[in-house]
Amino acid sequence: MDQYHKPHNKKVSGGTGGRRRKFRDKKLSHIGGSFISTRVADEVLQVTARLRGGKTRTKIKKASSVNVLCKDGKGKAVKIIKVLESHNPEYVRRNIITRGAVLETSLGKVRVTNRVGQDGLVNGVLV
Repeated sequence: MDQYHKPHNKKVSGGTGGRRRKFRDKKLSHIGGSFISTRVADEVLQVTARLRGGKTRTKIKKASSVNVLCKDGKGKAVKIIKVLESHNPEYVRRNIITRGAVLETSLGKVRVTNRVGQDGLVNGVLV
């Protein structure tokens, strides 16, 4: 389900006591994208979405690894085992990765620092 990003519940009556009605209908340009639930999997599945103006964005549906920024400042790609914590307990059960989620990896616990469904990759830092 796409999200509508403009308030459409304002009514106009003119202050005359007349019947209240909608100012205008919803516009297609105000509709945003749908939520991409990035799951933990063995393979990587990326999709491309068309944006306004013909631009494209890579979204990730299945992720197998996370780019971890270590204490020494170097990055490393590490395999994801499962999701440990999230703001939604249902996401932990279904292994859905969102920003701020804590992942269990082969290197240890990693907190996700980017918006995964919009970037096309998973970045994180060690906890």
